[in-house]
Amino acid sequence: MKNMSARLYQFYARNNRILLLLLYFIIAIFIPSTTLAAVKECPSGESMTEIGCLSKDPIQFIGDFYIIGLGLIGGVSLLFIIIGGYTILTSQGNAGQVNVGKSYIFYAIAGLVLAIFGYLFIEVLLADILHIPGFGH
Repeated sequence: MKNMSARLYQFYARNNRILLLLLYFIIAIFIPSTTLAAVKECPSGESMTEIGCLSKDPIQFIGDFYIIGLGLIGGVSLLFIIIGGYTILTSQGNAGQVNVGKSYIFYAIAGLVLAIFGYLFIEVLLADILHIPGFGH
């Protein structure tokens, strides 16, 4: 079993960038096509794009795009949490690899927290306090 994990770690250490690029291309190819397959026509005031129906109104478009961006940030942070955990599991006690895995997990969670606080900042400050049109519920 130890020999197998050592081989897996060596494979990952040599090919981690290739594996990440492969995962990126899989996501880029399959997610937009499944989104388009689910929706054939958009409601009035929206137009069809590769990522689904988006509003023609600039304010609503930015809101829709921001929600899509938050979803991407969440997906990427989940991916890097998994990669960090995998790096720690395959480190075999190597302190340098454990630190690399910890930094992947730390920065993924920090980025996710910053994105969530940015969204809350926009919702609370712009919508509830300043009452700027186009923001809010």
